[in-house]
Amino acid sequence: MYSLIKPVLFKFDPEDMHHFFVKIGKSLGSNALTRSLISALWKYDHPSLHTTVGGVQFNNPVGLAAGFDKYAELYKILPSIGFGFMELGSFTARPFAGNPRPRIFRLPEEKSILVNYGLNNEGGVAVQKKLLHAKFDIPAGMSVAKTNDPNMTEKEALEDYAKGFTLLHPLGSYTTVNVSCPSSFDGNTNTYSNPKYLPKLLERLDRCPHLNKPVFLKIKPDHDTKEVDQILAIARPYKWVTGFVLSNLLKKREGLKCKARADALCSSGGLSGALVKKKSNEQLAYAYKKGKGRFIFIGCGGIFTAEDAYEKIKLGASLVQLITGMIYEGPGLISNINKGLVELLKRDGYKNIQEAVGSKNGPA
Repeated sequence: MYSLIKPVLFKFDPEDMHHFFVKIGKSLGSNALTRSLISALWKYDHPSLHTTVGGVQFNNPVGLAAGFDKYAELYKILPSIGFGFMELGSFTARPFAGNPRPRIFRLPEEKSILVNYGLNNEGGVAVQKKLLHAKFDIPAGMSVAKTNDPNMTEKEALEDYAKGFTLLHPLGSYTTVNVSCPSSFDGNTNTYSNPKYLPKLLERLDRCPHLNKPVFLKIKPDHDTKEVDQILAIARPYKWVTGFVLSNLLKKREGLKCKARADALCSSGGLSGALVKKKSNEQLAYAYKKGKGRFIFIGCGGIFTAEDAYEKIKLGASLVQLITGMIYEGPGLISNINKGLVELLKRDGYKNIQEAVGSKNGPA
């Protein structure tokens, strides 16, 4: 069905389409009957996919990545589509409208999206008010970033991160600290992915309250192995750093078939989808070998099939996340991935998804 309507949908502005489907999803999620109907159509459950990660129980390892539900409007409908967890945001301490439109572009020949949103969101206080008494049917992660303000001093930037973290960390099952947004004005959010500055951020967050839930750091796929080694070493002493989301949007455009067109559309921002897969998988494999037993990894970037998800799991991901695959393949992709994962586990003789984690790298 989705394959029939996608050519029509892709004729419209991608951000307009995003708002349209968020509005529909919010409406469907507000009613128990429509949630049940959607569940009957798409939700899939199997015991072999049940897993516990960082002390949190998941019905399956396939989650929605941060960047899709920026205003926390879809948390009631996402479980019905079949997701095992969802990451909301990214949220910042202060509200921000984001970069000027247009700020999102489809690159169908690459099965990619060029994203330059600029961390638009309602701000931590509004999100806290909205979600303080929310009931989540699946684990919800809160993605926290620095407010996209180019005029902040370093001290103000660190305090902004800490304020956002303090407001949002109590709300979900876990928190992801986004240090790798490629579309901020000044790159400060991206700066704290730099091993030179990351220690200052972790030192400040170490003084925040409620460090009793899993915390992940989301880094960019552009880091070389030396930088990954440094990042792992910096994070290792902080016991509350549970692991990493690998990885965020790709900043570098080398090898992009439609580079000239992409540069003409938008010279900044980051690339999602199939373009990220190779880099994020290489980073995941390397980081897992170096950090297994200490860190937990969430694989993100270029998941369009069950085989894509399974590859990340075998490379060391305990959980996986996607957005772009759903945009190109439709919401039925989630159940297709989960069904495919069950078959792949059976093929390889695994009784549970946890047994496959790192099997290409030597399990933790």
